[in-house]
Amino acid sequence: MYVGVDVGGTNLAAGLVTPDGQILTRAARPTAPDRPPEAIVADIAALIGELAGARQDIRAVGVGIPGLVDSAAGRVIYTPNLPFADLPLAAMLGQSADRPIFLCNDANAAAFGEYAAGGGQNARALVMVTLGTGIGGGLVFDGKILEGVGGAGGEIGHMVVRRDGRPCSCGRRGCWEAYASATALIRATRAAMDAHPDSLMWPEGHGDPPRVSGRTAFAAAARGDAAAQEVVDGYLDWLAEGVANLVNIFDPDVICVGGGVSGEGDRLILPLRERVAALAYAADGRSPALRAQIRKAQLGNDAGLIGAALRATEDR
Repeated sequence: MYVGVDVGGTNLAAGLVTPDGQILTRAARPTAPDRPPEAIVADIAALIGELAGARQDIRAVGVGIPGLVDSAAGRVIYTPNLPFADLPLAAMLGQSADRPIFLCNDANAAAFGEYAAGGGQNARALVMVTLGTGIGGGLVFDGKILEGVGGAGGEIGHMVVRRDGRPCSCGRRGCWEAYASATALIRATRAAMDAHPDSLMWPEGHGDPPRVSGRTAFAAAARGDAAAQEVVDGYLDWLAEGVANLVNIFDPDVICVGGGVSGEGDRLILPLRERVAALAYAADGRSPALRAQIRKAQLGNDAGLIGAALRATEDR
């Protein structure tokens, strides 16, 4: 048995996880990220203690952290939304947990969760694409997360798809997430609503642009709205541009798409497959896109928690 912890900017979520990825018990607390790091670490330790208790069958604990993580050293190098900097988190938690503690980046944890217990089961090579505020990613090949030499591997959202393009939060311009994240989709939807006051995107967005979501344009397009369909088509074109790059570089057998936008299911996945097939490099007359299966992620918000726990099984 293993404990998995998903450290987010809003909530700390933990679960007692079986070796096959089933969550038996859950616990959670608000993160309250404005507190000192020691206070947040104390809450993580308390969650672990709540789940593990006096159980003798807890082999290890896995913790997924947003940001740059040195897994080998058990240190959090940097987190964008938490007060963790060069923090020896594994050692701090190990003092109270009395069990091996393993850290990994949260996107890598989610990728490993999908690989081991979700949409990527039985895959030899999996690329995880998470469509949210930005674009997160994780790479799992032959059962191993590709973290890079400094733990920063898998930052797929920051590959440039348009030189000197839109500004990105990372400081560069033209990054993929500036065009294909949920944030980018919402931005395009709002612009189209302003240009088309009669569009069905207005009632789908409750008539109030600040309440527009990633599903607004998809929902209006499903009702036959031409302006919404134009937004969706543009978004899918940019999404396919990056996914085709990943297919061309890694030739994976599975690309798993998660995050809020993936909730569109076949309305997202089916046209994405068609676009990627048209863009992917053809070797010997066979496109890798025809081999790469593009699938919707299956574990939802549990992917990081499950993946962190199962990553601990690999490192034990």
